[in-house]
Amino acid sequence: MKKFTILDGATGTCLWEKAEKRGFPKDPVWKYNIDHPEIVEELQREYIAAGSEIIQTNTFSVNRPSLLHSPGYDVSEVVRAGVRITKKAVEGTNAKCSLDVGPLPLMLEPYGDMEEDECREIYEEIFSAGMAEHPDLISLETFTDVEMLRIAAEEAKKYGVPVICSMTFEKSGKTMFGNTVEDAVETLTPLGIDGIGLNCSLGPDLALPVIREFSERTKLPLFFKPNAGMPVIHEDGSTTYDYDAETFAKELAPAFEYVSYAGSCCGSSPEYIAEIRRSLEALNE
Repeated sequence: MKKFTILDGATGTCLWEKAEKRGFPKDPVWKYNIDHPEIVEELQREYIAAGSEIIQTNTFSVNRPSLLHSPGYDVSEVVRAGVRITKKAVEGTNAKCSLDVGPLPLMLEPYGDMEEDECREIYEEIFSAGMAEHPDLISLETFTDVEMLRIAAEEAKKYGVPVICSMTFEKSGKTMFGNTVEDAVETLTPLGIDGIGLNCSLGPDLALPVIREFSERTKLPLFFKPNAGMPVIHEDGSTTYDYDAETFAKELAPAFEYVSYAGSCCGSSPEYIAEIRRSLEALNE
């Protein structure tokens, strides 16, 4: 079997759960990099213990437009803190630190008012801050507009570390902007990226046809991080998801044939990663 790397799982829901137990406010989770870094590091260590070999920084939605409504927080400060926390969590382990960057809450022309130069400047600010703390790689994930992802990837590739690009697809096999797997491969491959794939939006079984199409269209290492389905709120106020950890790992297992990196996205937890690890161990027995 090809070299396989286990990713981590959800960050936001897990951090909010930890915050609630400690009586902390349910803030945008990037604020915890500054206000409560201990719960971020605690979660990341739990993922490493479960089997994660790449830990993504808690910086997914840290960008200038998102922080406009949070006075007192600086993009560079929050991003650099996020990388430092993750590097501390992976220290002394075999896990690597990935600077995690997502799409902007603005749309490029002609869908919105943001010009390419402005988009590029916003991403450059993120990468220059994060790379000052020397993460091992960069993950660009949950993009729906391949043109925004192209701009982010072009800026990321300037820093000389591996760059992995991931988009989020609907059941139709297209993103919300109508981008296809073919669009992603043709647009991003010439940039010299180091991996490509999908995350979020779909559970593992529903996402399998999309990642299979990636395998048919590219020789790049494939990144696969589906979510745990829709949340189900019970009468006692507790929340579960369509896929429990064991079911998730079972439905993910067919993707081992295609992918090089796999983990879990929204609604998951370290237990999902532990189940993925157990599935891999069973295959290798």
